[in-house]
Amino acid sequence: MTYVIAQPCVDVKDRACIDECPVDCIYEGPRKLYIHPDECVDCGACEPVCPVEAIFFETDVPSEWAPYLTADREVFAGDQPSGASDHPLTADHSVVDAEPVSEVQ
Repeated sequence: MTYVIAQPCVDVKDRACIDECPVDCIYEGPRKLYIHPDECVDCGACEPVCPVEAIFFETDVPSEWAPYLTADREVFAGDQPSGASDHPLTADHSVVDAEPVSEVQ
């Protein structure tokens, strides 16, 4: 089990969760933050600090944002080096790319 960052984070990327994460498992993509499911220790420290309430335990993701469960898993399916602070993502998942661009940045 792990936490997932859903649609409310797209084009917002507040980053408070990054500062709170004790294991450096929250990676920054161009438009959204992603939690690496194999690195997350399920501590939940990130969830309460998210100002847009985009972070959910994977079994609690609202149905309208269910594609974000797959997005966070698939983004790390390849050979992604560990250590989010040293390895930002160069591309977002297609679920994020399909979202209209928000002017809120």
